[in-house]
Amino acid sequence: MQARVGDRITMAAEHVGQGTREGTVREVRGEGGGPPYVVEWSDGHTGIIHPGPGSVLRCEHPDDAPTGP
Repeated sequence: MQARVGDRITMAAEHVGQGTREGTVREVRGEGGGPPYVVEWSDGHTGIIHPGPGSVLRCEHPDDAPTGP
């Protein structure tokens, strides 16, 4: 997975009963856009994530959003 600063990131729940987490990538510490990432979550917390095997993540960069006709 590759991310850029400013990407919106959605992380699927790891356990039953947990909701998905959404946030914004604030720092990319790996080479070539790879993890670990510093993420500011929608609840205001900031943390470092290093997605492991089986992690389900979606990254979207504001510049990549589709434009209207």
